[in-house]
Amino acid sequence: MRALITGAGGQIGHALVPALLHEGYEVLATDVIPLDYSTATAYLDVLDKEAVRKVLKEWRPQEVYHLAAYLSAKSEAEPEKGWTLNFTSTWQIFELCVEAKVERVFWASSIAVFGPHTPREATPQYPHMDPIGLYGIAKLAGERLAEYYYWRYGLDVRSLRFPGVVGPGHLPQGGTTDFAVHMFYAAAQQGSYTCYLLPETTLPMIYIDDAIAGIIQLMKAPREKLSVRGAYNIQGLSFSPRDLEREIQKTIPHFTCRYEPDFRQKLAESWPRSIDDRYARADWGWQPKYDLPNLAAAMWRALSIYEQS
Repeated sequence: MRALITGAGGQIGHALVPALLHEGYEVLATDVIPLDYSTATAYLDVLDKEAVRKVLKEWRPQEVYHLAAYLSAKSEAEPEKGWTLNFTSTWQIFELCVEAKVERVFWASSIAVFGPHTPREATPQYPHMDPIGLYGIAKLAGERLAEYYYWRYGLDVRSLRFPGVVGPGHLPQGGTTDFAVHMFYAAAQQGSYTCYLLPETTLPMIYIDDAIAGIIQLMKAPREKLSVRGAYNIQGLSFSPRDLEREIQKTIPHFTCRYEPDFRQKLAESWPRSIDDRYARADWGWQPKYDLPNLAAAMWRALSIYEQS
């Protein structure tokens, strides 16, 4: 099985590339930044339609994983670039995958598609959706486009609405849930952190290993088992900055956190506190493994400061 990955230098790409290699895939990892993987890599601007067409023609992948994106905060800072990368590139990828007869496409959506009128507890698969951020607006448009390409052209697009992704090895930039990674690194290196959200702002999260397992499970699922053609809800766990601060203090008792909310607070308050992912569980067996203590233990092991309590 051959896979092409766009945006392979991002947080999910750093974990997905080795995971697919472990599954026996041949992988071409692409990005606009230098990549250091034990597989084929290439520079690829996903907005360059002819360059993408050429790569698809030469590599002939059965699967494409489209991860290139501007996250929520960066999309607010650079809205035109955010829209172009998050939506226009996705449209081009879908169009060119139809042309190249790609078997399956994975595209990453987000909980940012939800908005202030969406139920915040156990957010259902098909709620009212009114995102207030440009990132969420682009992702919601992408979900509808994925459905359109499936019904109109038969393109087998599969997607997950990712909550905040927490994992070591790559510091995410430009997202609203990035605090959940940055706080661990700040605790280990400085012993303190200044958080841009209020302490009780509970949000859905997922550990990187669960996120990658979800992608692989979904892509392996038989086509006829899938009932969602936009993007599946998935829930890992939910916690607030204060919850994470207290969890970190179990290992680093002197750790302190200050709270100075910025514009990301308004985005966070429009998003769910928890997710109802029954469709993913029923259709392809989704089952996360990490709760907050296990997530923290995994981060400490990765950061080489884990202390057995």
